[in-house]
Amino acid sequence: MAVLQGMTELFPVSSLGHAVVLPPLFGWHIDQKAADFLPFLVVLHLGTALALLIYFWRDWFGFARAVVGQGKNVKSERRVLTLIIIATLPAIVLGFALEHVLRGFFGSPILAAIFLIVNGGILFLGERVKHAGSKSLGEVGWKAALAIGACQALALIPGISRSGATMVGGVLAGLKHKESARFSFLLATPIIAGAGVLEVPKLLHHVGGLHPMHMVIAGIVAGITAYLSTAFLMHYFKKHEIEALDPFAWYCWALGAVALAIFCI
Repeated sequence: MAVLQGMTELFPVSSLGHAVVLPPLFGWHIDQKAADFLPFLVVLHLGTALALLIYFWRDWFGFARAVVGQGKNVKSERRVLTLIIIATLPAIVLGFALEHVLRGFFGSPILAAIFLIVNGGILFLGERVKHAGSKSLGEVGWKAALAIGACQALALIPGISRSGATMVGGVLAGLKHKESARFSFLLATPIIAGAGVLEVPKLLHHVGGLHPMHMVIAGIVAGITAYLSTAFLMHYFKKHEIEALDPFAWYCWALGAVALAIFCI
């Protein structure tokens, strides 16, 4: 589960979708409706967040310096940080408003499989209606940032990829794939950290059969895997600009269709 989280959280294929679909698909004995299942996923997410902080430490260090008025690019750094804050708001608002409704999706592998197929469609369609990427992240307006944040909120549904939705939102706003991926990964940090603040206290009261050391190891493994995944994806999107999201769309279609067929038999 830790390796799975570390890879699929950053790849545009939905980590939550995989966490819901793969256990019953491979016969893993995991009670997805247990009180500690979602908080355990959050522990894995925290490992991923730490990996992102380490990989993009220069960006976050620059943001921190800009807040106090230091650094060479104070204005541009503050602007990018403002865009991150704006783009984070929709997921926070909808996450609180729809928390109880969305929790029901975590116990439905069939719904997750369907939304994996939908996610593939989002990636594929996004590549065909995108604008030619030419803008830098600092040139994106607040309206575009808010729209990208709305795309991110779709990932509250298992099967819809947070990174995939935000990358599509980014390329639709005129960013190149690499810049769109960078913005997506920067956006991931406050969302994941916020989820951890909310869910980790619950985990402490619902540890069930999960040993604390096992959870720590799982978080570390997820973090290492996430760091390697981030490095790979940043290199991939630097080298691929045309139809870069298509392989992930085909993968989501294949996994979703196979899982749906097996679950419905």
